[in-house]
Amino acid sequence: MFSAFSGIDTHSIRARTPSEAAVKRLDGIGHVLSELDLAGVRTQDDLTRMLLTLDTADKCIRSIRAEFRTEVANDRLAHKAEDLMALIERTRDDLTGCRAPKS
Repeated sequence: MFSAFSGIDTHSIRARTPSEAAVKRLDGIGHVLSELDLAGVRTQDDLTRMLLTLDTADKCIRSIRAEFRTEVANDRLAHKAEDLMALIERTRDDLTGCRAPKS
């Protein structure tokens, strides 16, 4: 699932500011989330793994946001974090409300 990061060239994506580095981390989280196969959730174990992945991503996003609570973060960082957290919440609702996984 996290093989999406294997091809990243760390030298070409160096951030100039802490806020820019945080945005790049959020981009990475968004990339991983976009690779999740929601249609492949068929069993309770699949559902559990997917929810754990979503919870972990949410905690990472909250941690990134917490770094900037005392500083003025740029709008791009704030909007990206809010958008990702809303996407995670919608996905969690879709998985737990509309699907009845097979055991």
